[in-house]
Amino acid sequence: MLLENKVILVTGAGRGIGAGVAAAIAEEGGDVVATDLTRDAVTDTVRRIEATGRSAHAIAMDVTDEEAVTRAVEATLATFDRLDGLVNNAGLLLMNPVLETDRETWQRQFEVNVYGLVSCCQVAARAMMKSGGGSIVNIASNAGKVGYPNMAGYNAAKAAVISVTRSLATEWAEHGINVNAVCPGGVATPMLEEVADWVGDRIGEEPEELLATMVPAQLGRHVEPVEVGRVVAFLLSNQATVIRGQAINVDGGDTPY
Repeated sequence: MLLENKVILVTGAGRGIGAGVAAAIAEEGGDVVATDLTRDAVTDTVRRIEATGRSAHAIAMDVTDEEAVTRAVEATLATFDRLDGLVNNAGLLLMNPVLETDRETWQRQFEVNVYGLVSCCQVAARAMMKSGGGSIVNIASNAGKVGYPNMAGYNAAKAAVISVTRSLATEWAEHGINVNAVCPGGVATPMLEEVADWVGDRIGEEPEELLATMVPAQLGRHVEPVEVGRVVAFLLSNQATVIRGQAINVDGGDTPY
């Protein structure tokens, strides 16, 4: 098992990709600290992990609250006596045409998707450095490479995540911390459903029908969250030490670079 006896903290683990990542970590023998805005949000995730025989711990944490992030890492160390990896999955998408987007909308998306992510990386990295290193995987998006309409703030924030990932990998290599990102595309998540609702309402199409078209062309179906999670689990493992500072597409072949 790639992550046997490793402890991984996952943000935004209550649903979608975060829940899929947590499940994949457990598949590979890892224990999970599942965080989200409330403990109730991760109850089902924790239950599913414990059903596999692995340990899971639920923590309420807002990634934009540095004190909450610090408490979560301290609780992880108190519970498991170690922290081997971090997955930054918590994210926010606020859709609007650029001409209708205000400063607050941009700031909020950067606050969660970039500043919150960096804060989690900083706190987790300090803990990992004390124990000899670890791995961080940031959930970016192919939106950060492609630039989808009505999502300029989100596109820009995810592009920033890709850039930050490269910077952290370079700075923290000497401390034994490997940092990579994955860039999902058409994943079967509540967020994608919300995109279909927003677009469908504006173009007069049924969201369910629109959602069915939001699939990778080569794959012909939505990517499942646990499939993204299995790539993340590999990147967290010692098998991925030669992959560093990369932004790996997990989008069924849609993005060519």
